[in-house]
Amino acid sequence: MSRALKIGGGIAAVGAGYYFYQAGGDPKAAQKRFEADAAKLKHDAKNDAPSKGTEIRKDAEVLAADAGKEADRLAAQARDGTHKVDQKLEEYRARAEKGIDQSLKTTGTELNKAVDAFDKNVEKGAEKAKSGISSWFGGSK
Repeated sequence: MSRALKIGGGIAAVGAGYYFYQAGGDPKAAQKRFEADAAKLKHDAKNDAPSKGTEIRKDAEVLAADAGKEADRLAAQARDGTHKVDQKLEEYRARAEKGIDQSLKTTGTELNKAVDAFDKNVEKGAEKAKSGISSWFGGSK
C-alpha cells in the first residue's frame, strides 16, 4: 500500500511539473492547461456533444492565460528597456558633470596663475616707481 502511494505521489508530482513547465512557470496558466486537458479527456471518454462547449471554454481560458503571461513578459521587457535608458542618461550626466568640474578646476588654476603673474608685475612696477621717486628726493633705493 505504501509503495503504491509513493508511486502515485511521484506520478502526480511529475504531472504537476509538466504542466508548470508548459505554462512557463505561471501557476494560473498551469492550472488552466490542466483543466483544458482534463476536459479533453472527459470529452474523449464520453464522446458526447455537450462537453464540446466545456472543452472550447477551457481552451479559451488557456489562450487567455497565455496571453496574460505574454503581456506580463512584454511589460517587464519594456520596464527593463526604460531602466537601461535611465542608466545611460545617468552615465551621460555624470560624464558631463565630471567634464564641467574638470573645466572649472582648470579655469580656476589658470585664473590663479594669471592673478599671481599680475600681482608680481604690479609689485615690480611699484618697486621701480618707489625707487624712482626716492631718487628724486635723495633717498637710497
